[in-house]
Parts: sequence; structure tokens; C-alpha cells
Amino acid sequence: MERRLTRQIYVGNVPVGGGAPISVQSMTNTDTRDARATVIQIMELAGAGCEIVRVAVPDSTAADALKEIIKQSPIPVVADIHFDYRLALKSVANGVHGLRLNPGNIGGAGRVREVVKAARERKVPIRVGVNAGSLDKRVLDKYGGVTPQGLVESALEHVKILQELDFHEIKISLKAFDIPLMMEAYRLISEKVDYPLHIGVTEAGTPWAGTIRSAVGIGVLLSSGIGDTLRVSLTGDPVLEVKVGFEILKALNLRQLGPTIISCPTCGRTEIKLAKIAGEVEKKIQHLKTPLKVAIMGCVVNGPGEAREADVGIAGGKGVGLLFKKGRIIRKIPEDRLVDELLKEIKLMLKEEP
Repeated sequence: MERRLTRQIYVGNVPVGGGAPISVQSMTNTDTRDARATVIQIMELAGAGCEIVRVAVPDSTAADALKEIIKQSPIPVVADIHFDYRLALKSVANGVHGLRLNPGNIGGAGRVREVVKAARERKVPIRVGVNAGSLDKRVLDKYGGVTPQGLVESALEHVKILQELDFHEIKISLKAFDIPLMMEAYRLISEKVDYPLHIGVTEAGTPWAGTIRSAVGIGVLLSSGIGDTLRVSLTGDPVLEVKVGFEILKALNLRQLGPTIISCPTCGRTEIKLAKIAGEVEKKIQHLKTPLKVAIMGCVVNGPGEAREADVGIAGGKGVGLLFKKGRIIRKIPEDRLVDELLKEIKLMLKEEP
């Protein structure tokens, strides 16, 4: 699929836009004032593949903690700022790699000028982020409620403030829970500016429902060529956000990180405990970083053929299964050895310990 070409910015050492790989972001849910807890969570996120992490900066103590957090973080850190320009200045001084703030909400022109000056000197980009739940009353009154046009107008007002100060290290997000509204807002703004776009469904929900909503909203935009970086917003452990983000990218052949499990939905021909086997294999290989398609099929009649695109896989039968690579049968395996033999084959292929 053809991606919309945007200008490129850098968040730390991560390129965003301009044809760079679509980066996966998340946000810590620790108290940023607790630097140790925040660093531990950032390490977990980075281990899952997270490339940019955002942290809340609600007060001066949190801004001070950024110095130690950034020193230990293996990935770029973005400070999430609301209303207080002094927190933005302190965050930049403490080494933050990006700011998430709306310049129209931090005070008069002088304050905005100070923040922009500091950001320019440190090469810190600014994300203008507009959410459907926090639109200005004037915009709501003008459009009769939350609309895609209102989201875009609000974002462009903030962007204009930065442009008038000759600052263009900008990315934009237009998030909403309503997926059709969110998608239309991104389509509209993609026709008006060439800044990179950060996409996501805000407040998407619990892991089960939120994953579905995010996959639909983010997936449709990406399949339309829109989106340069993304975050899946889920209630719970942010590590799951990263995993879901990469699964969405993998499903569209936009990024590959680690294994992809191909497994059939089961039917009346299934004679092995397919769900249990698939879950066990997935757990054993989830730490691998090498892209690999692993098939776990429940039928020796159609399994190898249906999963011929897989790098390696197994197909179960009554008391026995088949091990295959690229659709070619390698050998028969007793049912109780299927998982062990599959993991052994993966180890041989990757020279890694599953």
C-alpha cells in the first residue's frame, strides 16, 4: 500500500514520517515522580519493542524526576504537558526528547515563545494533540458538537501558533473514541498539512474490546496510507499496547517484529488440543525478535497446504502430527512430542533458544 508522504522529524534518535517505519509508542501508567518505578516500566516496554514512550508531567516534582528517567531510559521520552508552560521548560532542560502540548493552552504569546525557543535549541519536537473530549466550547458551538471538522480546526489553530514562530518540528494527533469520526478527522487533516500524524483510538477500553476498536480504527487508517506513528490505548498494562500495535502493523505487512502465529479456528476434524498447543507455543516463542511465521493446524489433511506460507509449523492428527516447513512435510511426530519438536526446529532455524 502507498503511504502518504510526510515531512520527517526526529524524536530522540527515532525518525517519524518521511517514509520511516511506522513507530509504536506507549505511555507509562506509573507515577512519574517515582523515577525507579517509571524506569522499570519503560524497560519492560522497550523489551516488548516500544520505540517512543510518553510520561505524564503533572507537577514540578515529576519534571525533576525526568532527569533520572531519561538517563536510564533506552528509548526516547516524551513529556505530556497540560497548561503549565514552566513544566515544559523544565522538561526540556532535563533532557526530554519530545513534548506533547497544545500551545494555545499554555498562556500568552510570550510563554509560547519561551517554550518554542527552548524546544528549537534542544531539537525537541512538539506533538499537537487534540482529543474529542476536550474541544474548546467555541469549536463545539460552531459545529454543533464534536465533528471531524472541529477536531481539524482546533488542531490547525494550535499548529498555526507554532508556524508563526517558524517552528515546524511538529506532529499531530486527532483522537476520539468514535472510530468513524476519528478516521474522517485524520483523512481531512492529511489533505491539509504534511506534518507526520500520530494515530490512535483514545480511551479504547479494556484489552479485549479496546484491541478490537484499535485494530479497526488504526488498521483502516494505515491501510489508507495515513499514519506515521501509533499508540494503542488500553486499560491495563501498557506492554500489551505495544504488542497489539505491532500485531496491527504485522497484519498489514507494514512492520515485522517477532513471530506470527497462524492457527486454524478448529472444526469437527480436529483431534488434538489445538488451543492449548497454540497457547503454549505462543508463550514459549513470544520473546523472539526475528520475524517468523509459525503455523499450528488441527488437521493433517489440509493443514500443511493451508499454512504453506508459514516458515514452519505442525498439523495434528489422531495420536500423530506432521512437522512441515514452507508447506513441505518434514516428518511425522507423536502427538505428545509436537510442541517440543516444533520448538527444536525453530531453534535450529534461528539458532536461538525458544
